[in-house]
Amino acid sequence: MNDSGSDVYFGSIQHGIPARFASLAAKVDEIVKLLDFSTIDKKDKVAIKMHLGFRDGYQTVPVFFVRRIVEAVKEQGAFPFVTDNPTSVYNAVYRGYTQETCGCPIIPVSGVKDGYTYRKKTDTHGVKSMDLAGALYDADVLIDLTHVKGHNSCGYGGAIKNIALGGYAAQTRWKKYHTVYKSIPYWHPDKCIPEHAKKLVESCPLKCISYDEKKHELDIVFDRCNQCMECMKADKGVGCIEIRQEHFSAFQELMAVGAKHVLDTFDKDKVFFINFLIEITALCDCWGFGQPCVVHDIGVLGSRDIVATEQASLDLIAKQGLIEEMIPPYLKSLVFRQEGLHPFAQLHGPMKDPYIVVDYAQRLGLGTRQYNLIEVLSPDETAKMEQPKGVSEGEPSFF
Repeated sequence: MNDSGSDVYFGSIQHGIPARFASLAAKVDEIVKLLDFSTIDKKDKVAIKMHLGFRDGYQTVPVFFVRRIVEAVKEQGAFPFVTDNPTSVYNAVYRGYTQETCGCPIIPVSGVKDGYTYRKKTDTHGVKSMDLAGALYDADVLIDLTHVKGHNSCGYGGAIKNIALGGYAAQTRWKKYHTVYKSIPYWHPDKCIPEHAKKLVESCPLKCISYDEKKHELDIVFDRCNQCMECMKADKGVGCIEIRQEHFSAFQELMAVGAKHVLDTFDKDKVFFINFLIEITALCDCWGFGQPCVVHDIGVLGSRDIVATEQASLDLIAKQGLIEEMIPPYLKSLVFRQEGLHPFAQLHGPMKDPYIVVDYAQRLGLGTRQYNLIEVLSPDETAKMEQPKGVSEGEPSFF
């Protein structure tokens, strides 16, 4: 990083000539060179943290690219391993990830029973501790390898989320991250009678609200809420519920804290961030099914600064905008058309501004939002290179 920001290397999905040396694969290789893996020592254990997907989801980082990054690590004499939560690892073969295809072992990030963790103390919105995954704690090097997409809980799933949620055991992910909004009051039971509570449940088009009449408990799932405010309209004159920015920001603040705990276990010269901005969907890979791509493919980014990587990724997506005809019907009627909203905030609501987590991360000292975007093998550059000669199949023929 210098006074003008951190360097972020960018390889566009576009190329100026139909040739291998101008393709995205070549750009990934060039970015890896510029990231300079020479700070990885011989025999270092290198965690390649990625999301391996679930069930019928196939829009993760292609194993084709994983293998190239693994081979680059091996050239340093180090020992790479791919890692993710135990469920994704166990089923990874169905999505093409194996030790043979990746070129290295695939290890559950928190052990085969999700219990190999190190407790980290914290104090964020009532969360007192977090269970950091043991495989990351033990590793010498981190490569945060991320498929960028939208996310219904926080607007955006990128490099920070990949380690902030993916770097912890399920009890932390589900019982702390996805309930943190409950630390901020949102329902006043003394003001709400059962009949009114049922009216609130019926008002929500996304079915985010539920009510237990026996316990007289109303629950709002802020992970799914897109702030359409239909419930607030139904509550007019009663005032028993609140939908505030703080409810949504709490998730993003905890993500920044979680990411910091992970990064604090590594030397600063042994962390690398690679974001793939391809097959950009509205929802996370956790949903476990194929989705329409709501933003055109952009390319790949790499940096040693997680904050700069995320800021640049979001800026490129904002510049690209949404593909209107690809927005799923269950989201299309709820899209916010306000000028200046990030595409992911348009999909998931203005209070799920994806830049919030980037701001929190910068405040925690994880990096800077200022960056220098350095394009490698740009279409203009490769268009001026010599056209390839001969047939495209360069391998020995079977004929």
